[in-house]
Amino acid sequence: MSDQISQIYKTKPKRRRIDPWSVGAFAIATMVMVPIFAVIWFALTPTENIWPHMMRTTLPRYLSNTGVLMVSVGAITAVVGTGAAWLVVMYRFPGRGVLQWALLMPLAVPAYVGAYALVDFLEYAGPVQTSLRDAFGWTSPRDYWFPAIRTRQAAIVVLSAALYPYVYLLARAAFREQSGSAFEVARALGAGPWGRFFRVGLPLARPAIAAAVAIVMMETVNDYGTVDYFAVQTLTTGIFSVWLQGGNLGGAAQLATTMLAVIVLLVLAEKVSRRKIRVFGSARGARPVAPELLLGWKAWTATALCLFPVLLGFVLPVTVIMTHAFDAGMWLAPGLRRAVTHTVTVGGIAALITVLGGVFMVYGVRLSRHRLPALLMPVTAIGYAAPGAVLGLGILVPLAAFDNRLADAVVAAGFTDPGLIFTGSAAALVLAYVVRFFAIAQGTADAALGRVSPSLPMAARSLGRTAGGTLRAVHLPLVRASLGSALLLVFVDIVKELPATLLLRPFNYETLATRVHAKASLENLSEAAPAALMITLVGLAAVALLARANR
Repeated sequence: MSDQISQIYKTKPKRRRIDPWSVGAFAIATMVMVPIFAVIWFALTPTENIWPHMMRTTLPRYLSNTGVLMVSVGAITAVVGTGAAWLVVMYRFPGRGVLQWALLMPLAVPAYVGAYALVDFLEYAGPVQTSLRDAFGWTSPRDYWFPAIRTRQAAIVVLSAALYPYVYLLARAAFREQSGSAFEVARALGAGPWGRFFRVGLPLARPAIAAAVAIVMMETVNDYGTVDYFAVQTLTTGIFSVWLQGGNLGGAAQLATTMLAVIVLLVLAEKVSRRKIRVFGSARGARPVAPELLLGWKAWTATALCLFPVLLGFVLPVTVIMTHAFDAGMWLAPGLRRAVTHTVTVGGIAALITVLGGVFMVYGVRLSRHRLPALLMPVTAIGYAAPGAVLGLGILVPLAAFDNRLADAVVAAGFTDPGLIFTGSAAALVLAYVVRFFAIAQGTADAALGRVSPSLPMAARSLGRTAGGTLRAVHLPLVRASLGSALLLVFVDIVKELPATLLLRPFNYETLATRVHAKASLENLSEAAPAALMITLVGLAAVALLARANR
């Protein structure tokens, strides 16, 4: 009998070990997807269905304004970004060496800061109208006509000035990678400057430009500070209005689901638009493009065309901010110190968790023998496409429900009520930031680890190093610079993030972004200026990093 039992144990198959990398990948993907699924669930099961009412009243206005903003900003940034990239790559003109990097600087200024600066510059008491009244002797608004400032058209201008660098950056890289021989052949066949652009340069750069325009449109949908300040009712402002002012979670979730549908359609349209496009490089070393020297009025026209978006997107808002930031008392305000502390603390923690999670995810996919981590890794990039308002809605309600159940369990066990642990603290903000910007850390980690020679970790493993030991001793020292760049980029995006921060921050909890929004909304730009300037300086660090990486 004992022999039979031992035989059974000998033939019994071994239990498969739980793969920690698969478990970690599943946990990260779940963390990203839960807010999305929560929003969809709330939209499908509203306690009070106001969808028919919104369809008759506000929804057409939300959709039309959002659509007009997306199409207009996308078209303007495509023209400005592509045109500027073509000029700095294909031609030499005065100031080209400075302008090719200065064109990236508007990325450092959030669109909502640009909106506050533009209104302050052009409003009735601003320097433009004041100078006009002094010059012509006008004494009241009845004496002259000046266009309205807080309009949808102004919002389009501000968003375009802030977002065109996305198109410029990718288009410039695409033009630089093209072969100079192709343009020489086109010139020999009689193609002029416009012919070389439309027949050679633009078709080859179209995939990069289409991807950049899609990113611009997604950022336009996500924007809240600019459209709120200009009183343009979009899907994002509708979520804040229906949920926070109307107290209707289901209606806000339905608007958020509509935003998600818009984003999905954008991504699909971008994929479909270039599904049949194939671009191949030469097997031999391609000769780079030789910039053509421009002379006379053509050279100065090129300089002016490249300088104008820099003046509008960077110089104007920074100049206005700095004129208001000279008041030393505003720099000593207790609210500013708290906002800086909160921003650095929460942003630093979230950026660190995001980068570490990205490294874990990518390294686990490369190490695991299971298909699950590889299948789940693309899912974790969805958070970057989801607008901040959608993530805020999808995180706050489930997290509040979890907080309440946890507090009830603690009280039932005979302990003191702990209150709201997650939603009553900055933990919800950290979670939102991690979900929102995980794709940046993951993409950077994937590219960095992909450059490590496979022979190095194999040698470490053959010498007895564990998987974790190999990561610490071999991979991390080699990719330290790339991970540092990812940490900075994620931190900068966190500092500028406004919609999710407004929805998820605890009471009386300010960051630099929310302080700028609150003070500027009260027409107190002097108190908002120091925080806005700090955000811009942090953004300039990221721009310098991008410029260094794209030399």
